[in-house]
Amino acid sequence: MGINISNFLASKSQNRKMGQFQDLDHLDGLAVSSVSANLYNSKRDDLVMFYFRDGANFASVYTQSKILSENIKWNLSQKTQKIFSLIINTRNANSFTGEQGFKSMQHLAEMISKQLTDKQKEDEDDPKIIKSKNIIFGCTGTIGEKFPEDKIKLKIPNLIKNIKYTQNKYIWMKAALGIMTTDTQPKMAMEECKIGGTPVKIYGIAKGSGMIYPNMATTLGYIFTDANISNEVLKKLLKKNIENTFNAISCDGDTSTNDMITIFSTGKAKNSLITTLNDKKIKFFDESLNNVLLNLAKRVVADGEGAKKFVTININNAKTEYDAKKIGFSIANSPLVKTAIAGEDPNWGRIIMAVGKSGVDINLNKLSIKFGDLMIVQKGKIFNQYNESDAVNYMKSSDIKVNVDVGIGKKSFTVYTMDLTKEYININSDYRS
Repeated sequence: MGINISNFLASKSQNRKMGQFQDLDHLDGLAVSSVSANLYNSKRDDLVMFYFRDGANFASVYTQSKILSENIKWNLSQKTQKIFSLIINTRNANSFTGEQGFKSMQHLAEMISKQLTDKQKEDEDDPKIIKSKNIIFGCTGTIGEKFPEDKIKLKIPNLIKNIKYTQNKYIWMKAALGIMTTDTQPKMAMEECKIGGTPVKIYGIAKGSGMIYPNMATTLGYIFTDANISNEVLKKLLKKNIENTFNAISCDGDTSTNDMITIFSTGKAKNSLITTLNDKKIKFFDESLNNVLLNLAKRVVADGEGAKKFVTININNAKTEYDAKKIGFSIANSPLVKTAIAGEDPNWGRIIMAVGKSGVDINLNKLSIKFGDLMIVQKGKIFNQYNESDAVNYMKSSDIKVNVDVGIGKKSFTVYTMDLTKEYININSDYRS
């Protein structure tokens, strides 16, 4: 199962090299498979399976949109301690598909659980009976189109037949490519750390390029670890670490009906089971999980639809973190700010506008703004040594930092976003054609 070259080239990532991606390799207790179900009427991979032969503890955060995709409804209705398989399809969001979409999840879960149970009997010394409740789904693509149950059913036997119990960088790349929609590059990240004295791995993949704005979870992200951690601790770790990672990004201010971030724990590292967040042995795992989530979240922003610039917005010395976050996203979601950055125009007046409209109380006499290290506004006034030509040169960079010092507290928050280009309009005006 080598890399799907046609898919990689179709992703417009010809300038990306395999060496630029981290070396994800084998993770015990996990198997991976990806195939083409012809959802795009092409040979690109569009159906991916992650299979946990002994089951995995898990935790998820989902979109807070009031309109949920049918796969999210399915996932929320499954009351189980172990997941045996995650299946992700692209091209179709299974959102606004009603009874047909939900029943498709049920039919697929029944089919997959039966065939995986048969595979257990073939491959395992102590085969387990896998039930439909042990199967969850990720769906991404167009909203409101009939879910392609029959096309996917047709490829389930191949998906299971192609399961690889040992992974390497190319298999991870193939899976990451298989879940992409308008993304131009796959998104993978990894960390290794220790719980106590036991080495553990944390691997992750994600997809996302448009319709990206945080609200509990943003885009699709899947984290896999061989650590032995209880469901309850996984849930707490995920909720804690999502806040300054996936909940700190925005591409275009739109929240999907399908957003989900899930972490799976196979337990194969055989560290002593972690059952409380206060366990000191989990300190480095906590930090490493945050690194993986932030790495993936930044990759989503950097690959935002039509993006040419990666923008970091640091809000410092606010009264509360909530205030800092509100100011940060007021700037990040402003079309005027984002288009100015795309045009390499140091129009700092648009930053002033976005700070003001955030609704956060400001002491103007203490407000300072920098582009990178260039002071623009100091203590509520234009900096007396401000040089427009220096700012113009700075805006030509592909990495832009906007630093806002509110000056009335000690709390901070960092938001990551992108510029808004003509290409964004082209991509989204042609999305379904």
